[in-house]
Amino acid sequence: MTKKQKRIQLENELRAIAAAIMTSPKPKHKVKKRTAKIIPFAAIEGGKKSFKISGEALAHSRRKPRETGASIIAIDEARRKAWQPAKPPPGAHVPSNHKIAFDNALIEVSAWGAATALNGAFSNGAAFIGYPILSELAQIAEYRKIISTIATQMTRKFIKLSSASKVDDKSERIKKLTDAIDSFKVKDIFRRACEVDGFFGRAHIYLDTGNGHDRDELKTDIGNGRNDLSKMKATEGQKLRRLKVVEPIWTYPSRYDASDPLTTDWYNPETWFVQGKELHRSRLLPMVGREVPDMLKPAYSFGGLAMTQMAMPYVNNWLRTRQSVADLIWSFSTSGISTDLNTYLAPGAGTSLDTRMELFNNYRNNRGIMILNKETEEFFQHNTPLGTLDMLLAQSQEQMASVASIPLIFLLGISPHGLNATAEPEIKVFYDSIHAYQEQFYRPMLTVVLDFIQLAIWGVVDQDIIFGFEPLFSLDEKAIAEVQKTRAETDDLLINGGILHPGEARKRIASDPDSEYPDIDVGDIPEPPAEEIGGESLDPGKSKDEPNGDVPKPAVGPSLN
Repeated sequence: MTKKQKRIQLENELRAIAAAIMTSPKPKHKVKKRTAKIIPFAAIEGGKKSFKISGEALAHSRRKPRETGASIIAIDEARRKAWQPAKPPPGAHVPSNHKIAFDNALIEVSAWGAATALNGAFSNGAAFIGYPILSELAQIAEYRKIISTIATQMTRKFIKLSSASKVDDKSERIKKLTDAIDSFKVKDIFRRACEVDGFFGRAHIYLDTGNGHDRDELKTDIGNGRNDLSKMKATEGQKLRRLKVVEPIWTYPSRYDASDPLTTDWYNPETWFVQGKELHRSRLLPMVGREVPDMLKPAYSFGGLAMTQMAMPYVNNWLRTRQSVADLIWSFSTSGISTDLNTYLAPGAGTSLDTRMELFNNYRNNRGIMILNKETEEFFQHNTPLGTLDMLLAQSQEQMASVASIPLIFLLGISPHGLNATAEPEIKVFYDSIHAYQEQFYRPMLTVVLDFIQLAIWGVVDQDIIFGFEPLFSLDEKAIAEVQKTRAETDDLLINGGILHPGEARKRIASDPDSEYPDIDVGDIPEPPAEEIGGESLDPGKSKDEPNGDVPKPAVGPSLN
């Protein structure tokens, strides 16, 4: 039944009820007339009539409004759709006859989830809002600032290559691999992937091996970069040529297992559709930073929870508070005049109320003259207190920073207030969380990318070359000088104590990134300076108890014998 038909049916029912009331017979019994008893106002206690609230009225006020049949149907329909698998976007060009593996099992699980989620996540608004809405939210400054801050810090210093071998010298290979990383723009690719994951909950890195037009080849596996399959593909000319980030709106999952949780393909799509092309997951690396439970993965198109969606309640509160404060400031002062309205509303009045109000508004500024009738008019002005609005705005802004665990100095540029206030502890905690997120989000796929780059350079993967994420926190010049002084004193104690060799101390100084002597020859160890007695140096090799030739011998006094 359409909405129009429902409305017509409801109108007919109301007409029938009204007609039944009009045609109903009048009661035959007589109605006893009652005369209202007038109580003088002075007789009411305290001059005011008391207002009593019965218990039934209070209980009735606690009842929630009854949901109509249409609203219940709408809520159930929305809950059911929240558990359904996401539909492919038009840009994915998925074949019309394509069906997800194990559709029957998936539908049963989705129906069970929708039936049991009456008071669950959906009632709190935690449901996938769709890529079109997420794309619109990416334009709002608050969301972009949160996500860009995280992505920038994730790749600000990025990685450092090193060798795990203590025998072979890997410096030349490390230099060549570092140049290749810059050539493939790996740092920018992973920064962009972090942004896309923050906006949409999923990102893909496409490994272009030069056969993007061969649809049959795109469906095949190219390995993980270290197995024999990857080496065979590399020798056949399928070497890595470029990297590209693909947004999830252009992709759609295909062929995954939804019946056996013990398999490797359990809710892990083997292939993905991109513009009608079916790609193996080894060619289109999926990156999900915040995974959702398995039951929700089909509804999220096998993506994760976007940071945009996580921050929505906090950003919405901030936008509403900001606009409310702006509106309050715009009209915080209310001015008016007390007058006799009968003068303007009476029939045949020479001046209308609108004319008097227009005259008042025309002269309502600091450079105008206000004209009032001293007999019948009085000016008044009410100002709204604005003393605590800044605190309300600040608290609303801080809530946005809390959901992303970003210090205020990074997100809003607000420095801590108070005597000797510093944000250094919060910054250190933030850097620790960024480092942990790098290990969890970047390392698996970054390892695959670096292995394919090595295959493109040498045809083999040198597993002695490893990488680590550079620490983000750094000391200032004064703190660095104090640390170097402490290390120098420690080296001096260890060398004089016979625990450390001077060459080992020079090697540490040369490898220290904060050292001012990075180019010193580690093997060229200078002679230690001669010790001094009485302000003059001793010859090297002589003990301090043995007098030097330049030091006069002590005079011999007279004998006591």
